[in-house]
Amino acid sequence: MTPVSITQGDSPVILGLPHGGTFVPDAMLARLNDRGTALSDTDWHIAQLYQGLLPGVTTVAATFHRYVIDANRDPAGVSLYPGANTTSLCPTTDFDGIDIWLDGQAPGPDEVAERRAHYHTPYHDALAAEVARVKARHGVAIVYDCHSIRSTIPFLFDGVLPVFSIGTNDGQTCAPQVTEVVSAPCAASSRFDSVVNGRFKGGWTTRHYGQPANGVHAIQMELAQRAYLAAEAAPWTYAAQTAAPLRAVLAQILQSLDTLARSGVLNR
Repeated sequence: MTPVSITQGDSPVILGLPHGGTFVPDAMLARLNDRGTALSDTDWHIAQLYQGLLPGVTTVAATFHRYVIDANRDPAGVSLYPGANTTSLCPTTDFDGIDIWLDGQAPGPDEVAERRAHYHTPYHDALAAEVARVKARHGVAIVYDCHSIRSTIPFLFDGVLPVFSIGTNDGQTCAPQVTEVVSAPCAASSRFDSVVNGRFKGGWTTRHYGQPANGVHAIQMELAQRAYLAAEAAPWTYAAQTAAPLRAVLAQILQSLDTLARSGVLNR
């Protein structure tokens, strides 16, 4: 299986989907314990959730699971949140802090380097190429990184996560206008709660590509899975009726980003 799936469009908006893939090579799958093979930390149905919300949008989606390697982590292995609980480039635990590999089967440094070359690098080569293509066409590109997570994970954060967690690394990865058009529909929603640069400030993708001075803006959207799944547990069923109000807000966000990028405001 190829490590990345690309759909090219003519919008200035690019959707990154680093955590929706579920592919794990058979030999690697055999080394995972029962916690690992459950693949519970998948961004379940994230592509389906965003499907059709913005005609002409470009998508770059990882097909491999984050337990193979995390496409949204620094390839050098540097923590995104120093001092806080998190998972690593090639995770050894799940989001509950519990081991996912059989005894002695966690990847060592050489294997991590191999996985980086076979999965992480091709994903980001593809994303970088799409950023360059879109920017050449429009003079600007917006990378909108799509994520979702269980609403309650005590190992990672206290309490219940808002439905919308928007990350811009404290305003460094995009122009204020980008933050505004993403956050305003979330704040206006009477159904959902939201936060900007709360527990999640944007992962490596957002921080790496977000160079607003050079015409590339990046923003991460972390969604609480209660807003579109039947239950935040196996079998992780997509609930279309539950998802409909969420999709309406997401459509407004993406369409507003497209309009903003085409307006020329971000090119000035």
